[in-house]
Amino acid sequence: MMAPIVAVCKADPAVTALLGDAPMRLYPHGQADQNVAKPYAVWQVVSGSPVNYINGQPDVDRYGLQIDVYATTAVSADAVVSAMRKAIGKRAYITGFGVDTVDTATKNYRKGFDVAWLVST
Repeated sequence: MMAPIVAVCKADPAVTALLGDAPMRLYPHGQADQNVAKPYAVWQVVSGSPVNYINGQPDVDRYGLQIDVYATTAVSADAVVSAMRKAIGKRAYITGFGVDTVDTATKNYRKGFDVAWLVST
C-alpha cells in the first residue's frame, strides 16, 4: 500500500481546479512530460518505515513524501501549494517546507513541502 496522495488530491475540488482532473497534472517524480502545462506538481517517497511494536506485527507504515509544485508565477505556485496542503492535511501531517526558488534558465517557480503519511497495511 502506498500513500494515497493522488486519490486525495483528485477528490478535492480546489486542487482539481488548479491541476485538472482528466488528467490531473500530479506526477510521480521524474514522470512529468518535458512540456507539461503549468502549474503541475510532482511527488516522491523520500523515506518510509513500518510502525513497529514489541509484541506484534506492524499494521501501519509511515511514508515521507516530498511534493514540488512548478508554475509560471509565484502566485500560481502558492495557490497550488495552499490547495494541496489543505487537501492533504486532512489525511496526513505536513512536516516541513522545502524549496522556494525560481529556475534561472526557465524562470519557472518551484515551491515544495514535506508530508508524513500513515497508511494502514
